[in-house]
Amino acid sequence: MILEIKNLCVSFDGKQLLSDINLDIENGARHLIRGQNGSGKSTLVGTISGDPTYKIDSGKIIFDGHDITGENATARALMGIFTGAQNVPEIPGLTITSFLKHSASAHYHFQTGRDLPMSEFIENLETARDILNIPREWLNRSINVGFSGGERKRIMLLRLILTNPKLAILDEPDSGADAQTQTQIADVIKSMPDTTFIFISHQHNFTDLISPTHTTTLSNGKIVIE
Repeated sequence: MILEIKNLCVSFDGKQLLSDINLDIENGARHLIRGQNGSGKSTLVGTISGDPTYKIDSGKIIFDGHDITGENATARALMGIFTGAQNVPEIPGLTITSFLKHSASAHYHFQTGRDLPMSEFIENLETARDILNIPREWLNRSINVGFSGGERKRIMLLRLILTNPKLAILDEPDSGADAQTQTQIADVIKSMPDTTFIFISHQHNFTDLISPTHTTTLSNGKIVIE
């Protein structure tokens, strides 16, 4: 198992949002989390990612054999957990290239103890850019400033490919994306068999493109036994 969630209870501002969640995620899975609005889906994936908004009252999160319950989001990211949030803020003044270089360098140093050679970063960036057909001029623009919803998703995919995580958590990656971009997202997911995916989606046409290997349904902060 790449991820084991044991008896997890989570709250926000004194209100319990998740109750006694037990969930195992297999290596290489494409695991769909579904449920009505307010069922706890985003709370669950946010808690796995290390979002400090949520308070873990009890339970454990085991990732790749390590107890990460007390680790912050940065530590979890470096260990190999990628988060594709539903809404990513605009960051004026920070170019896409600078952001990607910082992220890739941090991961490389954590894994190898060495600095990432610029030539290797540029080669990897160009390969990923070609896969996604992203114009080179985008790379000098500020993060998400002036980009459409679908274009923002393609930038997210660029970061995903470059970091090549063990686990990718995607919160409604299809939101704001047109049919072509949704197909591209699904193609990228299927092209990364060594990465385990947890994703939230309400659109059956998108989930059909991905062909989930497992599905978990939440209701009122609890897993529905089906």
